[in-house]
Amino acid sequence: QVQLVESGGGSVQSGGSLRLSCTASRDKISNYYMAWIRQAPGKEREGVAAIGADGRDIYAPSLEGRFTISRDNAKNTLYLHMDRLKPEDTAMYYCAAGLQKLWSRLTPSTFMYLGQGTQVTVSS
Repeated sequence: QVQLVESGGGSVQSGGSLRLSCTASRDKISNYYMAWIRQAPGKEREGVAAIGADGRDIYAPSLEGRFTISRDNAKNTLYLHMDRLKPEDTAMYYCAAGLQKLWSRLTPSTFMYLGQGTQVTVSS
């Protein structure tokens, strides 16, 4: 089964940017429907963005176009570029992998594999 390791989280001021990375091992991300999921303190996990094997991407409507998901199959790495960050984006961000046939679903239960997460903290 694929193993996922996230990096790139940190603390940033409101309006700033961060880029998260997720490096996979034991399998190729090209075999999976990939996504980023987040969980804020005291809240349920929510799907942030996902990308299919063909590069089609979907986003949670609440993001208002501030985030961009991408994948580099040659590097076996998934990315999430986050712009105009807000305090409400503060959460643990997880890389996730699921079956390709489930493309277009963004609910966290769609994804079979999750990394350990990387913390993003946005201060006002």
